Amino acid sequence: MPRYTVNVRGEWLTVPCKDASKTIRWLGKEAVRRYIKNKPDNGMLDSVENVKFNLRRCKGFGLLDLDDAIENVLENDEFIEIVVENDMTSSNFIPSPYEGGHLYSKYTEPKEYIFVDGESLTTEDVFRLGKGLYKIKLTTEAESKVKQSRCLIESIIQEQKVVYGINTGFGKFARTVIPDNKLKELQENLVRSHAAGVGEPLSPERTRMLFALRINVLAKGYSGISLETLQQAINAFNASCLPYVPEKGTVGASGDLAPLSHLALGLIGEGKMWSPKSGWADAKYVLQAHGLKPVSLKPKEGLALINGTQLITSLGCEAIERANAIAKQADIVAALTLEVLKGTVKAFDADIHAARPHPGQKEVAFRFRSLLDSHHHPSEIAESHKFCDKVQDAYTLRCCPQVHGVVNDTIAFVKNIIVTEVNSATDNPMVLSERGETISGGNFHGEYPAKALDYLAIGVHELASISERRIERLCNPSLSELPAFLVTEGGLNSGFMIAHCTAASLVSENKVLCHPSSVDSLSTSAATEDHVSMGGWAARKALKVIEHVEYVIAIELLAACQGMEFLRPLQTTAPLEKVYELVRSVVRPWIKDRFMAPDIETIYQLLRDQKIWEVAEPYIEKYRKEHSPASRSTSSLASSVDCISLSNFNITDQNNSP
Repeated sequence: MPRYTVNVRGEWLTVPCKDASKTIRWLGKEAVRRYIKNKPDNGMLDSVENVKFNLRRCKGFGLLDLDDAIENVLENDEFIEIVVENDMTSSNFIPSPYEGGHLYSKYTEPKEYIFVDGESLTTEDVFRLGKGLYKIKLTTEAESKVKQSRCLIESIIQEQKVVYGINTGFGKFARTVIPDNKLKELQENLVRSHAAGVGEPLSPERTRMLFALRINVLAKGYSGISLETLQQAINAFNASCLPYVPEKGTVGASGDLAPLSHLALGLIGEGKMWSPKSGWADAKYVLQAHGLKPVSLKPKEGLALINGTQLITSLGCEAIERANAIAKQADIVAALTLEVLKGTVKAFDADIHAARPHPGQKEVAFRFRSLLDSHHHPSEIAESHKFCDKVQDAYTLRCCPQVHGVVNDTIAFVKNIIVTEVNSATDNPMVLSERGETISGGNFHGEYPAKALDYLAIGVHELASISERRIERLCNPSLSELPAFLVTEGGLNSGFMIAHCTAASLVSENKVLCHPSSVDSLSTSAATEDHVSMGGWAARKALKVIEHVEYVIAIELLAACQGMEFLRPLQTTAPLEKVYELVRSVVRPWIKDRFMAPDIETIYQLLRDQKIWEVAEPYIEKYRKEHSPASRSTSSLASSVDCISLSNFNITDQNNSP
């Protein structure tokens, strides 16, 4: 018999329907009738016949026609919300946000699996898991380690040993022994009491990342969780049943207790949960709709689910991936700006950067050469000022390899720390099954990822800081030889005047956000946890800084492409023309003033999707192949070039600039 899960003023009701040919109106009335019946005061509603309401799907918020037959518009076990006219839903109900509609329409259940063993996840893996591209399976080795650690916990319970987290209280209550008949309640109370976060819930993508990382840590076999409980968690992840996890509330030691407790709360069937099928609903109903049962916590399992740095680290994975993407594309955008401003490429000579061989600096200089080498990619713009008397450019152009370069090296440094953290056991106590011991330690402390992500924010910010100065040069006619604010009929039109202000405001915000959170600590848990990392804020700040950088680079790209309009019909190099063409495929030139915000958002999304990199990368890699030492050597041998002519080649290569 079909049934439907209906929300009335924050209360969830299951309404069976023997006859699916009945109307949506009947379903609404039946749900309201049940709601009124369950309330001592009738829910402050009159009789069912006097209640006016609308029905809409929780999935996507689509409004339902009251006269349609149920069988024609609803699937079995679909989630529905009743909206009573002139009535607000209960504050306990978390509606599916309108702006999140794309999450439903875009979601397709993944077919591929990532095998998890607690040892080998990368930031790329975590980011893709967050996007819902994979399901999770445990490796055979991981299953064995999980079983082995659980056996130790069971033996401790049987032998009546007193061990922290298994049969004692927590934090200041570590010396309080809990009787055996209260051990399940102990773990449930731990999860409930620690689920004390506040703020907006993590997005489905970020919740998936958090969830996947916790599974990965549990798979290492240091937590003492049972294989049954871990598999239940994996089943929930694979069904995209995602608990409500507020973004604020962790101090980053003893781990990310509040957010991970909210994650665990959903698994035990309490609190709220989201899935593509249901939207937001009570966790027990969402699990039920996917054929899943709530977890029944065994001794130590509540603590096993909530102890660790996975919020900091999961957000750190996203930060790393987005930082890497925008850093690569910032080089392309800066190269286009240099071309529009008729700059020289001499400063990117390979020998200059070989003399100061920081890896990031060398790579950025190489990318500039690969995009701007007018011998390799003929540029009419470069030819137009080939014999000008300009010797050098402003720092914002000339020093891109040095400034952008250290950002690349910072990302690589931080990524190494985050990858280590992704595959680390961060529990307490640690279950060392091979030694037959549980030992209390401090692996839950978030100082490593906190410090790293503070550093990442400081490093990546420079991409926006230098980009904003390049935008100024593009918009300022005394610096660019272009029309003021990149628009004709200045005065009547303001062009990029306020777009530059937006960039400046974001850079200024970043200066405040770059203050490191990990230099702070507040003692918690009655001075038991007397030094903390504040890593959750470090991670969220890093992501906000990166978002601002993405927007500033988007504005620079728009401005650079607009600058190109005033250099036409001259063409730039082939790769930069491709970048220009991509931008113009979604944003038309700025002939007169128009609503600018949508253009910025469109280019921002191109950068988020790495479309600018996808266009330019083939040219960069082709240039790399053709200009690698091996290819130059082969070319020299093939053409019988002697040492003197090879030297001449290098001299010519150094002067490829206008």
